[in-house]
Parts: sequence; structure tokens; C-alpha cells
Amino acid sequence: MTVIDVDPARREAFAGRMLDIFDDACLAFLTSVGHQTGLFDTMAGMPAATSEEIARSCGLTERYVREWLGGMVVGGIVEYFPETATYRLPPEHAASLTRAAGPENLAGLTQYLALMGEVEQQVVNAFRQGGGVPYSAYPRFQALQAEESGRIWDAALVRGVLPMVPGLTERLTAGIDVLDVGTGQGHVVNVLARAFPKSRVKGVDISAQGIAAARREAEQLGLENAEFAVVDAAEPLGSHDLITAFDVIHDLARPTRTLAAISDALREDGVFLMGEVNASSRLEENLDHPLGPGLYTFSVFYCMTVSLGEGGEGLGTVWGRQAARAALTSVGFTDIESHSLEGDFLNVYYAARKG
Repeated sequence: MTVIDVDPARREAFAGRMLDIFDDACLAFLTSVGHQTGLFDTMAGMPAATSEEIARSCGLTERYVREWLGGMVVGGIVEYFPETATYRLPPEHAASLTRAAGPENLAGLTQYLALMGEVEQQVVNAFRQGGGVPYSAYPRFQALQAEESGRIWDAALVRGVLPMVPGLTERLTAGIDVLDVGTGQGHVVNVLARAFPKSRVKGVDISAQGIAAARREAEQLGLENAEFAVVDAAEPLGSHDLITAFDVIHDLARPTRTLAAISDALREDGVFLMGEVNASSRLEENLDHPLGPGLYTFSVFYCMTVSLGEGGEGLGTVWGRQAARAALTSVGFTDIESHSLEGDFLNVYYAARKG
């Protein structure tokens, strides 16, 4: 029998890390509750207050709020003053937890953990039997994605992302034909259509529910230059001056065919603007990524498994910069530039043209 030497200090340190992982995961669920119920938003505007006062301000049940506050206090997120039995959300913490923080709000990300829990057993079965989990198993995904990405596009799409491509803002102002692939609930399209009324902006997605939501938003905004359609982006897409695909390609069952369809749909002077996760295709280069574990977890629980569930390629969340460039080159893009947005460590944006 082989005897394996165990370093007691290393064993103890790892056991401590496992407890930290469990505690932090529990805190993440409580953080999701705080985001969804508006507790963080309300507490950010309040002085130190009792659980009764906080619950009343939020219109929530005090007993639940009190227990939630207990978790927030022992987790180091909320301050507690025993002499007055009051609680306070420090402004330094609120800057990462409230809707007012815009793209800096990280609390919304924790909602995805519950989404993963809902499909855990299906993912376990896929490990054993192969295949994947169907998109239909994630009825809340599109709404969560729209909430997260919406804050980014409102703050940075027009003022930050588009200027990465010289002359693109001017062309949009003058009026061009734009297509957004995998538009989801269409917020990108509506932001562009409102900012550039002379351009014609169309969004396509395979989700009829998402397209319906996109149309409702466009109607509420009174946009006459926004159009939406339920379309498989791997099929012919027409002819356009600008095509965008943000956080989409790596999710698809047929990403290569979709990229080829995009290439075919671009006019001679057209630009393809693709946003993807800013990670390497090489595992050893992702060891220090600030969201490394999250990216691989999200891939297992959504991106990869949904693609495989449709008989697709299963690229996964961590498709990576090298693979993305190779895929663009394979469908005829010869001029490929990559750009990063200041303050956005998660995404990289590719501006691609055909030679």
C-alpha cells in the first residue's frame, strides 16, 4: 500500500479555505436577496436604523429582514451598533451593492447562483450521460442578463465602446444599417436607435420572448428606427454596415456558422464589433483572472452545457482571446483589432473587417 505524506499545515490551510468558500457562497445568496428586495438600495440612503425601521422602509417582513441583517453583519457587509440595536450600510460598501452604482453594482451577479442551483441536478446528469441542459431550463436567464448588461450599455456603449472604432460614431450619426446578433431583450438596439435616429437598427434572437420584450421597450421609447425579428443567426442575415454581437458567440450551438453568416452579411466597408470574455484560451494564463472560478463555473452551468444540449460545439465561457481571433480569421476577417474599456476587466471588444 502506498503511503502518502500529508503536510499538516497545508491540510489545515485548505480546510480553512473550504470553510471560507462555503461561508462566502452563503453570503452570496443573502446578497442576491438584498439586491432583489431593494434592501441595499434603501439602506444606502438611511442613517443607522433598527430592523423594524429598515423593514418598514422597504415594505418587507421584519423577521426576515432581521435574520438577513444578521448574516450581513457577521459577513462584514453591514455594520451593527449593539447599544442601539441599529444597522448601517457603509457608503464604501454601497458603492458596489446598489443600483445607483450602475456598472459598479456587483450585487446583481449573485442572482446567477440561484439560477445555477435550479439546474444543478441536470448538469450532474450531463456529466454522467453527456449532452447538456436545454435553454428552456433557464427561464430567468434572459431577464438577469438584460439587467446586468443594461447598466453597462447605458453607461458605456455610446460613449465608450463605439469610439473604439475610428469614424464609427460619425457613420452612425449620418445613418447606416446596423444588426445586433443575439440581441436578447434588445436593449443594445434601443440604446443605438435612440442615440442615432438616422440609423436603422435591427436586433435578432432565437427567443420569441426576448424579442417581444425588446419590441415593448422600443414602443415605450417611441423608437421608429428599431426593428426586431426572431431569427437563427446561423442563417443568412441580409446586408449591413455594422454588426454587433456582445457576449453571444461563445454561447451558440453553431458559432462558426454564425460568424460566417455575419461575415457574409457585412458590406464592403462594414465592421463587425464583437464583445467577449477577456480571458485566455490557455488555462495556465487564467490562474490570476479576478473572476476565474466564476467564469469556469458559469461555463459548466450555462454557456457550455446549453450549447452541448443543442448538439453544438460547446465553446464555453472561457473561449479565450486566441480562439476568438482564430475563429474570426477562419471566416474571412483579416483586419482584427482588440480593445479594452477602462474599468471593465471582464470584456474585450474586437473590431473586425474583411480584407
